Amino acid sequence: MNRPTLFVEVHILQSLPPSNVNRDDSGTPKQAVYGGARRARVSSQAWKRATRGEYAKQVPEADRATRTKRIAGLLSQRLARPVADGGAGLETGAADRLATALLEPLGITKSAKKDDQSAYLLFFGKRQLDDLVRLLDGRAAELAALSDGDRANEVKKLSVVQTLSTGHPAEVALFGRMVADLPALNVDASVQVAHALSTHAVRTEFDYYTAVDDENTDDHGAGMIGTVEFTSSTLYRYAVLGVHQLRDNLTDADETRRAAVRFVDAFTRSMPTGHQNSFAHRTLPHLVLLTVRTGQPVNLVSAYEEPVTGVTGLAAESVVRLADELKAVGETWGDKPLRTLATYTTEGDKITEVFGPSLPFPALLDSVGTLVGQWLADGEIAPAGTTEAGAR
Repeated sequence: MNRPTLFVEVHILQSLPPSNVNRDDSGTPKQAVYGGARRARVSSQAWKRATRGEYAKQVPEADRATRTKRIAGLLSQRLARPVADGGAGLETGAADRLATALLEPLGITKSAKKDDQSAYLLFFGKRQLDDLVRLLDGRAAELAALSDGDRANEVKKLSVVQTLSTGHPAEVALFGRMVADLPALNVDASVQVAHALSTHAVRTEFDYYTAVDDENTDDHGAGMIGTVEFTSSTLYRYAVLGVHQLRDNLTDADETRRAAVRFVDAFTRSMPTGHQNSFAHRTLPHLVLLTVRTGQPVNLVSAYEEPVTGVTGLAAESVVRLADELKAVGETWGDKPLRTLATYTTEGDKITEVFGPSLPFPALLDSVGTLVGQWLADGEIAPAGTTEAGAR
């Protein structure tokens, strides 16, 4: 029997002014050749990082996740806290020894270069560290006082791996976790994010700048001279959320619905921060299109295989191209989305026909929350026109 699936796809068209939001090792804005033309590119890693940061603004600090090599230090801090504050009340040395022992079953070894860091990054929830402290059941001082060998043997009896394999925060449930040395800790990501590409060809430009020495009254020369590379572009951004995988990772239907809505909100509003102080490139999209499917997701970047030329404006033409591509894919492959929700500023009968009427963005979030909640409760999506007002 096939596993029921539900995918919420997010298609975004967004124009950036002169900017360098994601650069390579030489400082050049990242680019890619697509359709024989050089395009501006923002890596999926950069936009996932920005989305995580935006998502974190919506949840309490204690419910957030962190990705770090400093898990031993964070766990040691928890163990050193007073018992009344959720810690174990250990002195620093004992806390360090016990933290090291607790992490041993995870195969987390110290970095060869820095003793206070692990050899690799680990993505985990902050509450999971508190769960590790509770796992000790008041025996922290007893275990810390044992010899290294005896302490290791006692820790092996504790469900350390299971503790970090359950109770994931939404960020881990969304973006997943991969631990090569201990597959039991792996979490399948419920979100995939594509590299953002410009819908048109771009050319890198250079900003030549000078800085003046305010205290220099001897001559009129610059105190500093430099250049910053930049591009400007209209980007097509795409991400897909597997609601079924998110539910499996979180195990709670209400939290799954909330996380799905928060992800759409965070992905839409997020922006990588490269050279942000120099270019102030914070913009909002021209179009946010959600397509809901139970079958294979479809990235619609093929709409821009032939670069947009901007006869009537890059953004407006890009929106029309996307509408044409969504319609063509549905007619050619018989693969029309179950639902289409959109927020946009470009007017046109074709756009309204394909995307439906433009919803205020808060209403779009309410609608996707309703659809996800309906699927989680009933295992299916009702026909278009029968949804109820949702709640975030």
